Formats: sequence, C-alpha cells, structure tokens
Amino acid sequence: GRNLGLGFVRGVAVIQTASAAGILALVAVAEHSEEFERLMELSEKYSGFVLPCLGVHPVQVDPSGEQRSATLQDLEAALPLIEKYKERLLAIGEVGLDFTPRFASTDAQKNEQRQVLIRQIEIAKQLDLPLNVHSRSAGRPTIKLLKEQGAERVLLHAFDGKPSVAMEAVKAGFFFSIPPSIIRSEQKQKLVKQLPLESMCLETDSPALGPVKQVRNEPKNVLVSCQYIAQVKGIPVEKVMEVTTQNAFRLFPKLQKLMRL
Repeated sequence: GRNLGLGFVRGVAVIQTASAAGILALVAVAEHSEEFERLMELSEKYSGFVLPCLGVHPVQVDPSGEQRSATLQDLEAALPLIEKYKERLLAIGEVGLDFTPRFASTDAQKNEQRQVLIRQIEIAKQLDLPLNVHSRSAGRPTIKLLKEQGAERVLLHAFDGKPSVAMEAVKAGFFFSIPPSIIRSEQKQKLVKQLPLESMCLETDSPALGPVKQVRNEPKNVLVSCQYIAQVKGIPVEKVMEVTTQNAFRLFPKLQKLMRL
C-alpha cells in the first residue's frame, strides 16, 4: 500500500498492474498526516479498489527527510483528518511501536510512542474499526499493550518477533499478515510454520518486503506469500487463498461493503 509519495503516474501503473493480476482490492495504509489527503483522493479515484486506512506510524519523517520517533504532536495533526474521513476508512493504520534503537533509544521516546498507540486504539474502538499494526523490534510490548487496552480486531503486519510471542497474539484472536519477503526470511518461515492458517492474512507491504531484496515490491506479489504458505503447510494454494480471504473479511468487516462485489 505505500505507493503514495512516489508520484501519481507510478501509483496508477501499480494499481493497474495489480488489477490485471486479478487482485480484487488494495488495502492502502498511510503513515503520517501529510499523506492522508493524497490517499483519500486515490481511494476516491479508484473507489472500491483502493481501500484507505489512516493512522500515525511510530516512525515519522521530518521535512528534511530525517526519520524519528512519533510524538503526540504528530497525532494531533492527524486527528481532524481521521475525523473528517472516518466513514470511508477500512481501518486505523498504520499504527504501533518501533523500538529500533536509531528511532527510539530512550524511555521517553518509547513511552510517547505508547501514548500515540493508546490514543489510536481508543479511536479504533470509538469508530468500530480494526487496527493495522507495525511492531518492529517491539513484538512483545506491542502485543501486551494491545491486550491491556482491549483492542479487538488487530492485524500484526510483517511481525518480526519469535513464534512463541506470536502465539500470545493468536490466543487473543489477532491476525498476522505475511509478506513476500518470507522466501528470504528465516524468521518469517519459522513464524508461518507455527501460526494456524486461521490466523493469517496475506500482504505485500509494497514497496518494501518484496521477494528480492532491494527490488521494489508490488501488490501483485501477494501470490508469492500465498504459494510459500501453501508449501510450508503442505496444502493447496486455493485453500490458502480461501482461508486468508475469509480471515480478511472477519478482520475487516467493511471489506465486502467497500469492495465492488
């Protein structure tokens, strides 16, 4: 979903390629408030195909292009736009925690990220929307916080933690989405071995986490995740498609309403 800052022409090409590949809908996820209007325009232009999620990501980008830990001011800037577009949203996201040392090295930064996430869990509850969650280098604290705050419909995307930690989230009824980078990630391969199919969705996280490192990823590569999961679980690709689609409908109740079905 992150085709937003890369120019409209390329965005259109990505959308058309995805559609031609038989993809029924793109869940498009914003990370900071400057992207929100642009994403909503795209979702209007491709109504029923580009399905928008708005949220404040734990890593933000300064005007200079420097990445830094999210603050409550970042959230304040986003709140009026989330309110403005709330009826059209599929989910609140991308939200979460990122304790990568270069972004969050102090307790103060980590605590502020937690506050930003708690507020967005509250917003998701108020709007009855699911959460699309990032948890890099913070798997256990993210799951703990989500459970403490009573978050219900949760998608943990590109989860980088241990399978034992992931199983705590499975018990809570959370879902995990698996990107095409699984074919080169031992951690994700171990995760998929452990996770029940009933807890998995498919994702690409475009333009990152593609099957080939440093090569721009596209939504059509979702099939790579699907095929790999089928191989690991020893089941037909069709079964993976069917179950992960049903999981997505359970996770995102508005999906069928927003899609052109």
